[in-house]
Amino acid sequence: MNMLVGRLLLSALFIVSGIWKITHFTTTSAYFNRIGMPIGEAATVLAILIELGGGVLLAIGWRRRWVAWFLAGFVVIATAMGHRFWEADPARFFGEMNNFLKNLAIIGGLLIYAARDKA
Repeated sequence: MNMLVGRLLLSALFIVSGIWKITHFTTTSAYFNRIGMPIGEAATVLAILIELGGGVLLAIGWRRRWVAWFLAGFVVIATAMGHRFWEADPARFFGEMNNFLKNLAIIGGLLIYAARDKA
């Protein structure tokens, strides 16, 4: 039961984030361009597919271990590209550091889930 609840809570994060990117496509694309990602619109579409698709797949339990590993890798890349707190101006430093650490916890949760899940 705990594995199911944990999986659903993790998947909710990705599903909500994917939906937010759909409803705020222009804002997300502009952000991706601002942080130096090439072709912000394409990166936004890719992020939506990964977050929404991966979140739904994790929620329904399809190839749970593989999806958890894949999402962990995605969060590693997203964290390294989007939350470089060491480069942030003083006004944004704490927020970026907090998001960086939050993402480390998400990665940790996904890795624990992938390692413990028996399916």
